[in-house]
Amino acid sequence: MEYIKAKTILTKVKYGNEWYGIDYNMNLYRGCCHNCIYCDSRSDCYHINNFDVVKGKENSLHILEQELITKRKKGVIGIGSMSDTYNPIEKELEQTRGALKLISKYSFGVSIDTKSDLILRDIDLLKEINDKNSVIVKFTITTPKDDLAKVIEPNVCVSSKRLQAIKALADNGIFVGIMMNPVLPFITDKEDDIRELVRLAGENGARFIHTYMGMTLRDSQKNYYYDKLDKYFVGVKDKYIKYYGNRYNCLVPNYKRLYKVFTDECNKYGILYNMKDIIREYKKENKNNEQISLF
Repeated sequence: MEYIKAKTILTKVKYGNEWYGIDYNMNLYRGCCHNCIYCDSRSDCYHINNFDVVKGKENSLHILEQELITKRKKGVIGIGSMSDTYNPIEKELEQTRGALKLISKYSFGVSIDTKSDLILRDIDLLKEINDKNSVIVKFTITTPKDDLAKVIEPNVCVSSKRLQAIKALADNGIFVGIMMNPVLPFITDKEDDIRELVRLAGENGARFIHTYMGMTLRDSQKNYYYDKLDKYFVGVKDKYIKYYGNRYNCLVPNYKRLYKVFTDECNKYGILYNMKDIIREYKKENKNNEQISLF
């Protein structure tokens, strides 16, 4: 295991009110071994060499505790935006579990992005944090098809396993849902697949699904993605070049129609999809829990 030096772990964010209501952001690891073919974190702007190699951060928990002590606002901490905090190395290092213990100790909230069912190991801590502050867990699920998930997200548990994890968290009172991002043009943008994923989300207790019906493409990320398209989806790269050219934001060709289908299905199953509604609901639930505990 390779370690890198870190001067700070927590970063104050400016966009939190618009993005899941987070106040701080942290990544306990650098790099990711999931090998998702579409990952934006491969982009040159993030300056991560050898992105597929996961590296820990020296003294991360000590640094984190010192930073938590000094924060006046007991806000929500986002985890996993650049690197899935529940990578295979976490099984042994338990940096994430250690961080959750500190977050609970100092009564902060947490917002976790993951594709891994390893998070189920930490249900006890998530429930503990939920009694003090706000908790939201977001599973990235891009397709309801396990066979397709194995191709586009090869080193992570398949979609059905993630849905099972959602059910387990929901059954334990955790506000949990899905980030249906990205939606890959010509690959995961089938209407029937969108309907199926929303149905499965509802059946497994997901409270929300958020999507923007597209993906991003730039520099080294695009090159990596196009190489994988040539390998697994012959002919699709030419469609991208013809339709998108050098665009960065690439909405699916039928995004208006598909988003309407998506929202109709969410309404059918009582699933939230508007960001403001998601933020309001998961933070409101925590306030209700606090009031109940007081009485």
